This record gives sequence, structure tokens and C-alpha cells, in this order.
Amino acid sequence: MTKLSETPTIDPTATVRASRLGRYTEVGARTSVVETEMGDYSYVVQDAQIIYTTVGKFCSIAAHTRINPGNHPMERITQAHFTYRASAYFDGESDDDAFFDWRRDHAVTIGHDVWIGHGAIVLAGRAIGTGAVVAGGAVVTKDVAPYTIVAGNPARPIRRRFDEATAARIERLAWWDWDHATLRARLPDFRSLGVPAFLDKYGA
Repeated sequence: MTKLSETPTIDPTATVRASRLGRYTEVGARTSVVETEMGDYSYVVQDAQIIYTTVGKFCSIAAHTRINPGNHPMERITQAHFTYRASAYFDGESDDDAFFDWRRDHAVTIGHDVWIGHGAIVLAGRAIGTGAVVAGGAVVTKDVAPYTIVAGNPARPIRRRFDEATAARIERLAWWDWDHATLRARLPDFRSLGVPAFLDKYGA
């Protein structure tokens, strides 16, 4: 595995444009990240696409995922590319800025410690709560509650990872805001303590 550092690790074949990447982040091969903010310790692996999105800390985004994928103007007489990317087809014509502004206005928001599985799609304007899991191949068309596992097309809740009281305690603890030295010092407890014991030990 690549040794990570405070400087983001970006594969030479990846494209990162107008984005902010936090410490210990990684962008995998052939992945595109555009106008996106990715929090500390989050990563996305190969062949993924993220645009107009805020990603929290400690998120794990698998290969072949699409977050805020492109749309077509279904309300127009034609959905064709030439109407909003006109500069590619006609000399002197400009692209349809309003069409792209709509996508920016419908950004995706992803909380902390979220796992998005292989090939999942998260549609424009959706929010995925902290601690949630999006199963591989799922298509997220509605917001996902914190600490909830969703799967399918369209994605539907399968179960909660923790009951509401436990989830609330984790939110209060906000371990994702601990500094690097604290994370390292408490690594054995992350690995070995059960959730209730961990929460009891660290005062949530």
C-alpha cells in the first residue's frame, strides 16, 4: 500500500481540478475529481468520477463509482449534447452555463466515515450521512440517513449499523476530529474494543 502523508497522493493518471484535498487523502488511477472538497484521510480508488461534491473525513470510495454524474436536459425537445456543449459543435457558440450551474447548485454532500461500494452511483443533490454504507452497485436517488446501510436500484435501507442512541454517542465523540498523534495512540483501541467499550473509555 502507498505510504500516505499530509500531502495528498494523486495517481499520475488521475485528474484533479478546482478541488481541495485534505491530509492523508488519496486519488486512484484514472479517477476524475472536479470542484470537490475531500476531507482528511478520505480516499477514492481507480476509475471513479466525483464532481461538485463535499466529502467528509475518513471516507472510503471504491472503484468505478460515480458521484454526481452528468445529466441531460430532459425537459427540452432534445437531450443532445450539442445544446449545452455547443462550442464543440459550432464555431462561435458558447456552452450553456446555466445547465452546468444547475449541477453545481445540486451538489452532493457526504458525511464522515462513509463507505461507498464498487460501482455505486450517487445522484445530484443527495446527502449521505456520517457512518453510512452504500452497497456496491447501488443507485442513490434519496438522502441516506447516518449509520444506515443502503443497497439496490434505487437504493433502499437494509439496516442500521448501530441503534440511534449509539449513533448519537459516536456523533458526540466525533473521533474523526482527533489529531494524527491521538489516532495513532488509540489505534489499538480502534482495533480491539467493541463500540460500547470504546465510547465508554473516551467519554461519549
